[in-house]
Formats: sequence, C-alpha cells, structure tokens
Amino acid sequence: MLYKMKAFLPTLKEKKRYLAIEILSQKNRKHSFTDVSKAIWASIQGFIGSLGAGNAGIWFVEDKWRQNVQRGLIRVNNKFIDPLRASLSFIKKVDNDTVMVNSIGASGSIKKAE
Repeated sequence: MLYKMKAFLPTLKEKKRYLAIEILSQKNRKHSFTDVSKAIWASIQGFIGSLGAGNAGIWFVEDKWRQNVQRGLIRVNNKFIDPLRASLSFIKKVDNDTVMVNSIGASGSIKKAE
C-alpha cells in the first residue's frame, strides 16, 4: 500500500530572500560564476561558519549570473540576510583581482530582485 506524504504547513516552510549583488573590479575584469562563488563561499565560511551557512540555506542562483555586468543573485533564509551582507564585505580578492562586493537589494521573489 502506498502512502502519500503530507505537505509542509506554510508556517513550517523556510522563508527565503534573494540578495542581488554586484562585483566591482579594480581592473574591470569579467569574473566567471565559479570564481565569484568560490570567493563568496570562502567568505561565508570564514564569517558565519559551516553550521551557520547550513542553517542559512545559502544558494547561488547560477542562471541569474550576468557576467557582462557582474551581477547575480544569492538565495538565503530571511533570518540570515544581515550576516550574509556582512560576510560579503570581507571579500577583497577574486582570482587575484582586487574587488568590492555591493549588495544592491533584497527581495522575496526572483523577479523583483532582478
């Protein structure tokens, strides 16, 4: 006999936010998604730690990375938006290029965040 699993109640679901970021490079280089995501993940691991990063539910939205303008989206739990912004401020280099990461804004939907 097959049983159908019950869906989660809306109050039990993790609420997510999308943080729009922009990479400003000193040499105006266009960085790939993998280089940027590695630098961001290293910064998050250093500031929040592994357990905090797991609780934050951080996910880099690869489809929304636009290399020509160096902008992208990061999905995060709504309670961890401020620690994520703080950890982004510690990023100084991406692929041996001095950079600055700006958080453009946060939204509850992908369309608004774009």
